[in-house]
Amino acid sequence: MKKVLLASACLFALAAPASAADLAARPYTKAPVAVASVYNWTGFYLGIVGGGAWENASGDPKMKGGFVGGTAGYNWQTGNVVFGIEADGSWADVSASATALGVTVSSKTDALGTVRGRIGYAVNQVLFYGTGGYAWIDNKLSVSALGVTVSDTKWHSGWTVGAGVEAFFAPQWSVKGEYLYRSLGGETYFSGLGAPVNTGTINFHTVQVGVNYHFGGPIVAKY
Repeated sequence: MKKVLLASACLFALAAPASAADLAARPYTKAPVAVASVYNWTGFYLGIVGGGAWENASGDPKMKGGFVGGTAGYNWQTGNVVFGIEADGSWADVSASATALGVTVSSKTDALGTVRGRIGYAVNQVLFYGTGGYAWIDNKLSVSALGVTVSDTKWHSGWTVGAGVEAFFAPQWSVKGEYLYRSLGGETYFSGLGAPVNTGTINFHTVQVGVNYHFGGPIVAKY
């Protein structure tokens, strides 16, 4: 038994240095570092937008309806702050009508749009922002009586202010939702007929959603 134990000890002593040398010879490989995606909001984008509008008025009838159109804009980012400019224009069907003593008066906004500045705070792929600037509508006022209808169309200009949130859902695609309050100055209709009608200020609440395509690839790989 002593001989067996001595022989085993000798074999272990001989094998140990070889095993240590083998371990020392193996190259050390550092584990790969995970890649983090950083979203850069700087760049040009195009998109589609649509939503609903309703008039902010004390009485009835109130103008209301929907709209759909396009968006174009450009962002700059510094740190977490994102600022930019955006323009949108939409076809609209926002209207109201009233009838009294056989006379029907209707008002219909056929188009609307804005040119706005935006400033917000980005949390990686999500942007929270405020916005404001110029707003416009193309509106038609019609009067119908005894089977005869006369109409006049005017361009109303004003201002808008609101807020929204936008988020990337794919490398170059984002979705947004925003609320805008639009205040449009009054215009005088039918002045050429000798029966002028002044609308006064027209105020709208609008809620809209949109999808944007960002050019140039907004995702940067960070190691």
